[in-house]
Amino acid sequence: MSYKKESDSLPHNVIEFVTVAVEYCLFVESAAQQSREDFVSTLLKLLPLLYLKGTLLPSADDLYDDIPGDYVTEENYDIVRHNIAYVMGESDDFLDVFVEDMRYSDQPVLCTVSEQLADIYQDLKNFVSAYRDGTDSVRESAVAQCRENFTSYWGQRLVNVMRPLHDICYNSFDNES
Repeated sequence: MSYKKESDSLPHNVIEFVTVAVEYCLFVESAAQQSREDFVSTLLKLLPLLYLKGTLLPSADDLYDDIPGDYVTEENYDIVRHNIAYVMGESDDFLDVFVEDMRYSDQPVLCTVSEQLADIYQDLKNFVSAYRDGTDSVRESAVAQCRENFTSYWGQRLVNVMRPLHDICYNSFDNES
């Protein structure tokens, strides 16, 4: 997956993904300054774009030796999750059947929008930080790791959280109007 090709530049898909990932991170970091309606409305535009750009990341057959570290601390994660929960209020909880715990239960599992979005944030912020601060090999490893995490973890969380956000936007806000 080396980026040193004929044009000696990064693949266009990676640059676009980095751009959308940075936008997502900045947006959820500023959740406390948003109204619920604006927050949900923007997420319903940003998340599908993030998913699309995630599917276009180049796949790598192997991870490089320069595995990026974790930049997001537990405290950072908790602040983001708490601020999203505050904005979402009573709309934060939703029932989900597409989670690992469902294998052992015949009942839906209670999830929160705030935790799903904070989990996505954690992976993307770690990626963006490694990409910004790293060498070429760290960047390549960060892209490979992000692609792997997208396919195995946060991509599913993203599509899971779209359902309650859609419901909030098109049912709750319409009823309030």
